[in-house]
Amino acid sequence: MRTGWRVPAGLIGLSALPLVVGGVRLGELAGQRDADTLPLVLHIVGAMVFSLLGALQVASGVRRRWPGWHRVAGRVAVPGGLLAGGAGVWLGVAHAQGDGDGGLLGGFRVVFGGGMLVFLVLGFIAIRRRDLRRHRAWMMRGYAVGVGAGTQALLLIPYVAIAGNPVGVPRALVMGGAWVLNLVVAELAIRGQRRLVS
Repeated sequence: MRTGWRVPAGLIGLSALPLVVGGVRLGELAGQRDADTLPLVLHIVGAMVFSLLGALQVASGVRRRWPGWHRVAGRVAVPGGLLAGGAGVWLGVAHAQGDGDGGLLGGFRVVFGGGMLVFLVLGFIAIRRRDLRRHRAWMMRGYAVGVGAGTQALLLIPYVAIAGNPVGVPRALVMGGAWVLNLVVAELAIRGQRRLVS
């Protein structure tokens, strides 16, 4: 595998478990019509589109060789990300107290989902101004939040193996920590790109 495909392949791998779980969940939700179904379906479908197409967007070879595909895929990925983030905020508000995780996780969902929305909008504004550097930086931040479920799974699996299934504050801290970790990695990648350009 060429070096240019390692990062997209890794991002797709990171998203694999949430994609499978999301697909199973969509099957379970088929035919249900309660108040929670619509935002959950929008969140899952949006996240699936955003995580897969977003992973391919970071492949520099794709951007260089097929810029038209990059633009079209971006026009599909960004609405998927906006759906995922917006529905995530909706779910965070709706379930802040009622899901057994307490208000902390609901608050994290609102903050990170809202941040994802802002990052994607700023990335869109930047590309409309033809500011590629800012566009990439904002999109990387948005994508980092969007693939948080993959990092959450990676952190929860050893936690569950060692201490059992976390609930309440421990669960919220693991979930929030995954989003923070992804954003730190994104910031390091953005700074690395800036150094290469300088």
